[in-house]
Formats: sequence, structure tokens, C-alpha cells
Amino acid sequence: MTFPHPDVPRFERPPPADRMFDHGQFTADGLAEHKGATSVTVALPARDEAATVGPIVSGIRAALVDRVPLVDELLVVDDRSNDDTAAIAADAGATVIGSDDILPDYGSGGKGEALWKSLYVSSGDVIIWCDADIRNFDDRFILGCLGPLLTNDDIGFVKGFYRRPLSEDGEGGGRVTELMARPLIAALFPHLDLLVQPLSGEFGGRRSLLEAVPFHRGYAVDLGLLIDLSTRFGIERIAQVDLGARVHRNRPLRQLGPQATAILAMALRRSHIGEDHRPALPDPLVLRRPEFGDAEVPVGELPPMATVRRSPTRPRPVDHLD
Repeated sequence: MTFPHPDVPRFERPPPADRMFDHGQFTADGLAEHKGATSVTVALPARDEAATVGPIVSGIRAALVDRVPLVDELLVVDDRSNDDTAAIAADAGATVIGSDDILPDYGSGGKGEALWKSLYVSSGDVIIWCDADIRNFDDRFILGCLGPLLTNDDIGFVKGFYRRPLSEDGEGGGRVTELMARPLIAALFPHLDLLVQPLSGEFGGRRSLLEAVPFHRGYAVDLGLLIDLSTRFGIERIAQVDLGARVHRNRPLRQLGPQATAILAMALRRSHIGEDHRPALPDPLVLRRPEFGDAEVPVGELPPMATVRRSPTRPRPVDHLD
């Protein structure tokens, strides 16, 4: 299979053609015909994304709710933003719920926790997650991840990949992927070595699968889901989709160390190392950084949502969009 972008690796063992997709294969009108009775939730975890969350929400609302009735729920889980993220997202047409207001006994803070809590307050049969910092957003990010799920009953989880230009040569993105996630996959989880971008923020799956596995609290959630879903349901239930180029807010180096630490801790816990030889990891794990200052990294996990009792005092269900 030929990939359209020069920085996407060419696999020595290409995945089956029915597990690799391109966003261009799907249109909103075409997917609406396939949708049937399947309900669709789009959820955005967001923290301090006032600059970009509005256009993303309004774009989804205009193209996939108002023009074509494809998305039934549009949700933003605000993860303790210090800016106007929540107000802007609500004005743009999303239902916004603060992470602190969802299952407060389980804590608050972190990408993985926001994703997990969005499962609790949504009701879609299929849920698509999208980062809220994309600067060149259009509906391909949603359609690409949703397409394989609506057109293939045997696919349970879809992971997006894309070109992430940081410089004029179109390369440089995915630093934590290349320096931490991919080496860990090669050493400990080789069955995942065909995944182009295991940490990408655009992905989705069937609720029946997602509620059956734990979610890691922080940035290890992406790789953790791939490991747990493939272990429980089989790698053949996972598909990939090329989403084109993605321009987003790139984090400085000092913010990448905690991300890499969370991924390393999760991988050690999920490795095939014997239980007696696995390191005992405190939660949070303290990352000592003389030049940047110490960072406390949450490395725990949240239980499968299917095991969490739905309380009558839960936040109100997300309204279906008109």
C-alpha cells in the first residue's frame, strides 16, 4: 500500500487492506446512509484551548449536525481550563461539562480522565474523540475516524494518523512517539508495531469495547487503550486511517518529559515481565528535572466504565442535538 506522505513509514509487513483507510474514502452524506440506528457522539477533551476550540465545535456543528444529521451528541469536557474554553465551546454549539463535575470521587485532571468521564456522560453507540488544539480543522478528522466504524461491523476501534509539520520540510512532529512510545512498542508490544501514530489524539470506537477496558489517567491513555483493546478483543478489531496533515499547538520540551514518563510507567505495568519483577511505581511518580523543576506525573488508571454504577445524581445526560 502506498502512503501519500513522505514522513509516514512504509511498513515491511503491510496491514490488511481492509484495516487501512484514507479519510477521502468517506463523506458525510455517504456515512449518514450507513448510520442506520447507530448513535454517534463526538467528544473533545479540552484544557486552555480558547484559541481553537470554537472553530472546531462550530465546524462539526455546521457540517455534521446541521447540514448532515450524522453526529447526535457534541460534547466538550473542560479539564480545569484557566481561560474561556468552556464559554467559547458552549457558544459554538457544544454541550460543555466540567471534568470536576463528573464522578468527582474518581478525581479530576488529565487527558485520560477527561476521555473516561466523557464515556460516562455520553450515550452514543460510537464515540469519536478529537483534540481541541487543531488549527487546520475540518470535518475529515471526524469522518475519517467514524467511517471505518460505520461501514465495517467487525472493526471496533479506529486510530488516526497524519503528517505533523513543525518546520518547512514538513517534519518534526511526534517527538514523544518516536523517542518513547515506538521504542517501547518494539521492545514490549511488537504486535502493535504497524501503528503509524499510537499517540494520535483523533480516534474512536464502539462503546461496547471502550467500556470494557481501563483508562489511564494522563497521557498514557492512548497507548494503554491500544494495548488493552488488542489484548482483550484482538488486533484485528483495530483499524487506522490517514487524516492528512495536522497543524496544532506544539508543546515545549519541558512539557514532554511528564508525557513520556506516564507512557513509560504504563508500559512497565502492562509488560510481560513477571509480576514479581515489575517495579513498584508510586502514584504520582515524581520526575526530577534540575533544569525545569520537578513534576508530579499521575500514573494510575481508572476502572472499566462498565463496572461503574450509574448514580441518579450523575450530571444530566448530554442532550441530543437538534
